[in-house]
Amino acid sequence: MLTAATVWVALLTYVVMLAAFRYAKQRVFHVLGMTSVILFDLGMPVYLYLYKDWYRRLIVESELTSFLVWIHFMMLVMMYALYVMQVKTALRLLRCDNSVRIDHRAQGGAVLLVRALVIFTGALLVES
Repeated sequence: MLTAATVWVALLTYVVMLAAFRYAKQRVFHVLGMTSVILFDLGMPVYLYLYKDWYRRLIVESELTSFLVWIHFMMLVMMYALYVMQVKTALRLLRCDNSVRIDHRAQGGAVLLVRALVIFTGALLVES
């Protein structure tokens, strides 16, 4: 389960995300850390599409009907939706609109939880 390099890199980026969440008052570190993690998460499906045999796993081996695959997919959709909301509130914060600060922090906590579940379900799906 934890033997794939992609899982280790995802865990490393999760540590970066935790540090950026913890040190949110260091705005440059927070923005750069969170932006890099979001870009990593956007690039991961592209990497998996290009370099992994997804067709064999999902279609030939009929894993597309697996409950775990669908849970992982729904967690990904939720994570990307939270990212959109986070970016919208972050842009308002950068424009000095502090009325969204509480929402941004709450959404950040939700992102941490959902991203942990995405990494966990992804690790369970890794072929040994």
